[in-house]
Amino acid sequence: MREEQFNENVLRSLDQASRDLEKAETFRYLQEVLAQHKPTKWGKTLSDSIQLHEGSLPIDTLTPNMSLGTIGKSKYNKVAETISNLQKHVREAYIYEQSVLDEVIYAVMYTASEQRFQDRLNPAVLDGCLRNALKANGITLPFHFTVYTSDGREVYRCEDYVKEGDEPSFQQTLFRSDPMGQMGTVVIHFPDQNSYIRGVARYVAPAMGFTVILLITSLIIIYLVVRQKRISEMKNDFVHNMTHEFKTPISTISIAAQMLADNSINKNEATYERLGNVITSETRRLRYQVEKVLQMSLFDNNNIALKLQELDANEIIENVVDTFSLKVSQSGGTLDMRLEAFNPFINADEMHFTNVIFNLLDNAFKYRREEEPLALCVHTYNQGETHFCVSIEDNGIGIQKDNLKHIFERFYRVPTGDMHNVKGFGLGLTYVQKMIELHKGTIKVSSKFGKGTKFTITIPLAED
Repeated sequence: MREEQFNENVLRSLDQASRDLEKAETFRYLQEVLAQHKPTKWGKTLSDSIQLHEGSLPIDTLTPNMSLGTIGKSKYNKVAETISNLQKHVREAYIYEQSVLDEVIYAVMYTASEQRFQDRLNPAVLDGCLRNALKANGITLPFHFTVYTSDGREVYRCEDYVKEGDEPSFQQTLFRSDPMGQMGTVVIHFPDQNSYIRGVARYVAPAMGFTVILLITSLIIIYLVVRQKRISEMKNDFVHNMTHEFKTPISTISIAAQMLADNSINKNEATYERLGNVITSETRRLRYQVEKVLQMSLFDNNNIALKLQELDANEIIENVVDTFSLKVSQSGGTLDMRLEAFNPFINADEMHFTNVIFNLLDNAFKYRREEEPLALCVHTYNQGETHFCVSIEDNGIGIQKDNLKHIFERFYRVPTGDMHNVKGFGLGLTYVQKMIELHKGTIKVSSKFGKGTKFTITIPLAED
């Protein structure tokens, strides 16, 4: 933009300088012609005539209030004659002076057309015209110029001419209204043009840098605000779910305790045993939920300590599946197990590894489709000779693509509509991912909404 503005100002200045040069030449020729022109008779006659008539009758003594009766008829006729003579002399003088002016203009044009371009050119006048025009358009840079004839011959070069910076030069035709032989061209360049144009970068670069910093800061702030809002919503959902999960066992324990304390109810040994089992079961459930929350706080502080030992992963998975298969069969589903890992030995914490498998199976059970029986498949295998793999695949409701990238986030739970038919804190998969990472393994998930989900865990084998 600065370069385009500079070029436009230079071209405008050159056009003005060309016009000023032509005006200067015309004015010079007019002075020469008028100096040779003799005074005309009309100037003297007209002056004498005016003085003569003014002496006969002072016209300025006439006022609009005078009437013909006041000045007399003879005097009125004399005034009218004087005015008529004045008009006649002015008309004749104007016609004569116009013819003289036409002769002067013709003489100027003839004189210019008879001269060569290099004879007509006045370098000092051209230099002054260029400087004045450039200054009027706000350009004060030093410049150098060269003048050429219409056939390309150089006729003048400024005294302090240097070639430096002549690449972006500008040119302007001189005496444009004359025949081709009397026209010429001036070529001008500015040695400091590039530095002048790039000088704006001193202001643009900091401004753009500040704008970029402001934009990045704004994006970071927006990201943090959105993230904080999402975390806040997730925490609120967590508190809601935690309240729901704690309320159920507490209510059950409270009812059982009231029944034990109610003397109006006949109690026998079977009743005491049943109520005791209910209290024990619900207390264990409550303790398990509390431990889940405490485990996540330990992960945040990196205070979890694993008791690693060499384990047979196939055996642990088989025990979990045997325990969980009863729950699946009661709901009308099936649980298929294929233990095909030829080397199932890994270094792991037995309790936490068992919890990982149990959590994945429990999630598959929670997010099953009501209209179709659950079909679960647990498959173990080896990845080369370095890793043990286990995949848990179901035919549940699946996970949408937008939700899939958030499932390992703390407190996040896959939406199931307005119904609170899926219990939990949104900590299960977060716990699973943390545990697999602590075992130096990886967990991957693939899912098709409405088709099912598959989790794949890869853990390094125990070293011999």
